[in-house]
Amino acid sequence: MIIREFLAWTQNASASRRAEATAALARAYLYGNLGAEDAWEAKTALLALLDDPSPVVRRALAEVCAASARTPRPLVVALSCDVPEVARLVLARSPVLTDADLVDAAALGDETTRAVIAARHHLSHAVSGALAEIGEAETLTVLARNPTAKITAGRMLRMVERRGAEASLREALLARADLPPEVHHAIGLAVAQALSDFVIHRGWLGAERSDRMSRETSERVALEACAGSGAAGVARLVTHLRTTRQLNAGLILRAVLSGRTDFAQAALADLSGRDHAAVARALRDPRTFADLHARAGLPAALLPAMQAALTAWQDVARSGTPIRGAGLSRRIIECAISACGDLPDADMHPVRALLNRYEAEAARDEAREVARTIAAEAAARETARRDAQAADAAWHAALASQRRTVFDTPGSAAETIAVLAEVVPADPEMRNPVGAILDALPEQILAWYRTEERPVDTEAQAVTDAVLDGLGDSLIDLFRSSRSLAGPATGVGAADDKAAKIAA
Repeated sequence: MIIREFLAWTQNASASRRAEATAALARAYLYGNLGAEDAWEAKTALLALLDDPSPVVRRALAEVCAASARTPRPLVVALSCDVPEVARLVLARSPVLTDADLVDAAALGDETTRAVIAARHHLSHAVSGALAEIGEAETLTVLARNPTAKITAGRMLRMVERRGAEASLREALLARADLPPEVHHAIGLAVAQALSDFVIHRGWLGAERSDRMSRETSERVALEACAGSGAAGVARLVTHLRTTRQLNAGLILRAVLSGRTDFAQAALADLSGRDHAAVARALRDPRTFADLHARAGLPAALLPAMQAALTAWQDVARSGTPIRGAGLSRRIIECAISACGDLPDADMHPVRALLNRYEAEAARDEAREVARTIAAEAAARETARRDAQAADAAWHAALASQRRTVFDTPGSAAETIAVLAEVVPADPEMRNPVGAILDALPEQILAWYRTEERPVDTEAQAVTDAVLDGLGDSLIDLFRSSRSLAGPATGVGAADDKAAKIAA
């Protein structure tokens, strides 16, 4: 009965009235306590409304049913395939849709629809992977900014590979708490490649020099990505670098010279096939390290530099002397250069050149750190000076305003009376103009003339009061006796008696 009356009424009602009735019927079905027969009729009516010619009606239906898990699945699937403004409401929130539905909608929808799907809560690996393959920069950025989206490291690498030149995507990925170290390294490579292409296009650097700078930047980013990644993250990064053919002897040497023994240990274990415990022992023993160096396939010319650097780090650890910075250490590089300086082999020339570049890089890093420290201190001093200047100027301005308000001299007696009438309150007990002026002075000026009251010693005060109380009677008695003795006595005798009394 309900379905017949409702469908008959919708034949002649306007689109807005039909939309209101549809929303009411959907809320009654989802949240009302309908019986089995009434619920079936309401469900049938809602499915019939999918054929309504007005998108306003279907949009009202989608707004009510989008967030409910009780919505019939055929209704949700049909709405997800509707026009974009209707489908996006369901695709953004409906818990009824499966991963297959979302992947299909992402494949058939436009870029805005994909971005809506990418912003869903608790997006699965399957849907995130599909979006990473077909989404454009806008969709990938929304996906990367979604903290609840589950994205594998491989899909993040694919996103960087496809749209790594987009700064918004790189920033969104770097802001993720679950960013793997290999993705961090890939983002650094994308930035280095973008800068390299720019300087080459502008003609500022040659291609060979730009490639070498990009390679060195890649090595630095790889070591920086190890920070806070743990042993498992470092091992994953090493595996990724070996798979992409970026794990080379220069990177391992840079790791040793920078004190990143965790990266060097993981790299040597991966290349040599030995376990991490054996590699850790070899790093502490120069003789055993020579065999490990050979098994890892590293060039023999690097062995003296590696041994000297490892020995220098052990000396630093024993002495407990801290080394500034987290990058290349000039002290360790100097030890490596000294170890390679006396070797006449022609293969040592590239090693010495590499060490010299590392030394120059370390010196520049130290200079940058010192310059940043000096600049920060100077900025702090300048900020403090400006704040003090501003506070002093504000205080003087307030003081001048108070002086102008209180101490302006009127031109006549009538003006003087008018000013005092404004300053002095109407209360007859408060008609003291001096008190009004003092009240108008700043609190700081009054504080200058206030003295702190010292604590009163009750015992000393009692003794003092007793002495003062008895002092009056003693003075009066002394005065009376002096008057009675003075009388007519004159001459030398009187003077002697007066002197004796005074002395007494």
